[in-house]
Amino acid sequence: MAISDEPQLLQNASILLRRRPSATSVNGLFDLSSTVEGESSGEELVKDSSSSDDSVSGDQNIDGNPDQNRVNNVPAIQFTYRPSVPAHRKIKESPLSSDNIFRQLQSHAGLFNLCIVVLVAVNSRLIIENIMKYGWLIKTGFWFSSKSLRDWPLFMCCLSLAIFPLVAFIVEKLAQQKCIYEPIAILLHIIITATAILYPILVILRCDSAFVSGVTLMLLSCIVWLKLVSYAHTNYDLRALANSIEKGEALPSTLNMDYPYDVSFKSLTYFMVAPTLCYQPRYPRTPFIRKGWVLRQFIKLIIFTGVMGFIIEQYINPIVQNSQHPFEGNLLYAIERVLKLSVPNLYVWLCMFYCFFHLWLNILAELLRFGDREFYKDWWNARTLEEYWRMWNMPVHKWMIRHLYFPCLRSGIPKGAAVLIAFLVSALFHELCIAVPCHIFKLWAFSGIIFQVPLVLITNYLQNKFSNSMVGNMFFWFSFCILGQPMCVLLYYHDLMNRKSKLDQS
Repeated sequence: MAISDEPQLLQNASILLRRRPSATSVNGLFDLSSTVEGESSGEELVKDSSSSDDSVSGDQNIDGNPDQNRVNNVPAIQFTYRPSVPAHRKIKESPLSSDNIFRQLQSHAGLFNLCIVVLVAVNSRLIIENIMKYGWLIKTGFWFSSKSLRDWPLFMCCLSLAIFPLVAFIVEKLAQQKCIYEPIAILLHIIITATAILYPILVILRCDSAFVSGVTLMLLSCIVWLKLVSYAHTNYDLRALANSIEKGEALPSTLNMDYPYDVSFKSLTYFMVAPTLCYQPRYPRTPFIRKGWVLRQFIKLIIFTGVMGFIIEQYINPIVQNSQHPFEGNLLYAIERVLKLSVPNLYVWLCMFYCFFHLWLNILAELLRFGDREFYKDWWNARTLEEYWRMWNMPVHKWMIRHLYFPCLRSGIPKGAAVLIAFLVSALFHELCIAVPCHIFKLWAFSGIIFQVPLVLITNYLQNKFSNSMVGNMFFWFSFCILGQPMCVLLYYHDLMNRKSKLDQS
């Protein structure tokens, strides 16, 4: 290019620089409010520059000057992100700052993957070290042995639990046809539900069965009891609403009747096998069954069940066998045993939660095309124990709210007393599921659940005092991992061993 053309090049460059603010707006370049999601990227600047180039080249082509067309072929990168362009446009926090780390928009997927890799590496080393030091501690009869045949009375009791829903259906059918009075129907349901929970207790106490078999039967009987209560309570409410409509005491538009009152054996059968504790005549259903998905979840269930059994046999059993009673002997030694037991116990509990609440309930829901699969919420983010109890077991929580908490409020019971009643019922069933199979009634599980009430008040106080923090969440994990379950495991184990030693001596 001739020397005489240099002023023209500088002129075109000045035109580009002058026109650039018109593409992004001068105010938008310096106004902090205009950059909502962050700074403009280089590509956006290139687009702005190229658009400016196009506009300039269009203006120059109108003049039809070939020298100016050559100037317009200058790459846009020469005018992109120049030193005069602001590099800092808004107030920002560092990604790991306390104000930014717990925001939902902040992603920690990479750190989560790092924790998984470190966790797998560290625990793999510990597993290898444990096997090299103590050998293979899993016995051949861990899953099944000849002693398991002694539990056949419990198995027969488990099969006979199906009689109680059938009897409850007959009672509801008679009440629907008005063959029996309402008080008689209520009395019959009380007898049915009481028998459904007392009958398995008597069978377990009369038989010298294995602990796992007893716990399984107690869990099934508790589930049947909760389902029978929901079935009777829901039909009672539907019957009351239907009678109000017949008598003209209430208009149908003022009542929340999502389905008509109808006693159907098909709906009861579906409810008894469905992964829910709250009865309703109809449920949301999925259109089809994903067979491949079910197979994958079933494989995961087998793997994690094996991992759970491995941790119990290889780690937990040796720890509790080499420990003393927490309330007897050296206090420091008891604290050391509890801390040593806390980590494998936490792993087992997390595996149990994942196997039952995620894998098994989702498998059952998929096979039955059950639509509502909110079996749990993000309880691991709970900032108070109250949030944890509301989120970790949604089937039980919905049952408590529907059939216990709000009926207490409608009866005029204060809110605090209603919450205490809910904890008492939960504590009673926890005690039954553990104490009855162990044949020990020391109320350790009952006391552990009742002790949650003051802890709820403490965590609520911490959350209110340290707002927008995770102090309550840390306190929850500390009480959950160290003060709670490991202590109960040691207490029940040593009481069970003391009971066995007394029986052997006698």
